[in-house]
Amino acid sequence: MRLTRILGAAAAATLVAALAACSSSAPEETTSAESDGAFPVTIEHVYGETIIESKPERVATVAWANQEVPLALGIVPVGMAKVTWGDDDHDGVLPWVEDKLTELGADTPVLFDETDGIDFEAVADTEPDVILAASSGITEDEYETLSKIAPVVAYPGEAWGTSLEDMIALNSTALGEADAGAELIDDLHAQITAALDENSALKDKKVLFAFFEATDLSQIGFYTPIDTRPGFLLSIGLPAPAVLEEYQDSTEFYTSISAEQADELDDVDIIATYGDDTTLATLQADPLLSKIPAIAEGRVAILENDTPLAASANPSPLSIGWGIGDYFALLASPLQG
Repeated sequence: MRLTRILGAAAAATLVAALAACSSSAPEETTSAESDGAFPVTIEHVYGETIIESKPERVATVAWANQEVPLALGIVPVGMAKVTWGDDDHDGVLPWVEDKLTELGADTPVLFDETDGIDFEAVADTEPDVILAASSGITEDEYETLSKIAPVVAYPGEAWGTSLEDMIALNSTALGEADAGAELIDDLHAQITAALDENSALKDKKVLFAFFEATDLSQIGFYTPIDTRPGFLLSIGLPAPAVLEEYQDSTEFYTSISAEQADELDDVDIIATYGDDTTLATLQADPLLSKIPAIAEGRVAILENDTPLAASANPSPLSIGWGIGDYFALLASPLQG
């Protein structure tokens, strides 16, 4: 299976053939952001530290969802990554971001096309004085190149493994808005808790976020705890299926097992995956996959490919208010029958 296919289907990624990722809280990460409410501010990250001398006035963001932190705090970026997956009207902006821009009375910022990697020239043309990339997988070379344009906030631990909370904390601190960032985190936690209470059938259920290649069902792909999809579900208290236990400290966000090992998924309550209205029947018709209880009994939550709801499986600062209840309802729907 081609890596870009896996990542593109994963959730609206905008870096390297639509790489998708957003928030995970399961793995421990080293995160440090020092601020007493004044500048300069020092942000520690995987490539060292970044010092921001004064409050940024022109904010650029790259990669997935970083633009949502300043927007949630009322700051409109001068430029942000163009969305290439999950965009319902194909304008490069997800609906919850469009809603926020409308609320702020703002035009759409410059969109950076990252299909073939970061467009450094486009970023430079926006003349930013900070570049937010706390949720990303930028390489050290990309970090160094971006740093020639403006101070860069890189990710704190593993590539594409930044939790929702760390993304908000790092990016908001860089903007001189650490207190507002903390309030935003508290508000999002409250919304998540309320939505989970409304979908209480999900509580204590083991969810496996899987990926199936329709033309080759000999492998069962699934995302590990470092990835934002299962990482988020684990962070809100849902238990991990046994197959994820050995990957708790993994630095790989995705792996696979042979369909002949299907019995390793016997304890999975819900399989979440991307697909369409034929996906469940296809899985149930396979002689090996149909042995998995969740598949045999129809406990499969299908996120329709290339839709905003599918993209929201990587919860972000603005997508949570837009659709966390719908997302939880979709995950819980196979339990209703």
